[in-house]
Amino acid sequence: MSTSALLQGLAQEVDPWAPGFWRDFGIGMLKPLAATAAVAMAVALSSTQRLGIEAEMLYAIARSFLQLSVIGFVLHFIFTQNSPLWILLAYLFMVTVAGYTAGQRARRVPRGGYIAGVSILVGTGVTMFLLVVLSVFEFTPRYIIPVAGMMVGNAMTVTGVTMKKLHEDVKSQRNLVETALALGATPRQATAGQVRRSLVIALSPVIDNAKTVGLIALPGAMTGLIMGGASPLEAIQLQIVVMNMLMGASTVSSILSTYLCWPAFFTKAFQLEDSVFTD
Repeated sequence: MSTSALLQGLAQEVDPWAPGFWRDFGIGMLKPLAATAAVAMAVALSSTQRLGIEAEMLYAIARSFLQLSVIGFVLHFIFTQNSPLWILLAYLFMVTVAGYTAGQRARRVPRGGYIAGVSILVGTGVTMFLLVVLSVFEFTPRYIIPVAGMMVGNAMTVTGVTMKKLHEDVKSQRNLVETALALGATPRQATAGQVRRSLVIALSPVIDNAKTVGLIALPGAMTGLIMGGASPLEAIQLQIVVMNMLMGASTVSSILSTYLCWPAFFTKAFQLEDSVFTD
């Protein structure tokens, strides 16, 4: 069974206007509400240890509950449209939010949100194009949006870490970089070590996750399919695709972000920009 056929078989259309829908939806939400008992335990432990993060925990859970509930209906609407325009809008929205979030992590990098957004857009876009051309996924909202969401989320984390670490390393090793520039090195050559280190640190979790997938914990995509009734042998097909696409998208996005950081780090005279690396 192909990956697309497997997902199609597990997908179930719902009609919010059908009789009894909201009653069934309310009953279905009882389990998520019951699961908040785990949150109550965490809040109680936080209070006992005087961590002072109880309010933040409750806010985070309430926000996630609301966000996921809303996005479920939004995705249902998009899935029923079968229009490439809705795919594009949803994808650009995810990239925009991811770029802003990664830029906040690397806030010392000028135009960090723009750099992260472009890097994530290119990395995930190229990977998605490759998967569609190879007929791994159909170009429909039901497949593209969830897959794009996984890639964008992963690329967001990797890109943010890459940019933040690169800025920190260049700043802490400024004398070495300036010495290399004085000897005639280009910005790329002068920061080769810092770039390599930031990329290795950012991509290491992705690589480690690929090495241990299925041995320590079952990944989300595979778990969802198995809980939905799919055979584990069928579920691993999708999970292998997911690991491959995450590796590709994250690598392209992180490497591109280092190239886009240079104009912000250096002047046109190939000197470090003082305003970027001063406290």
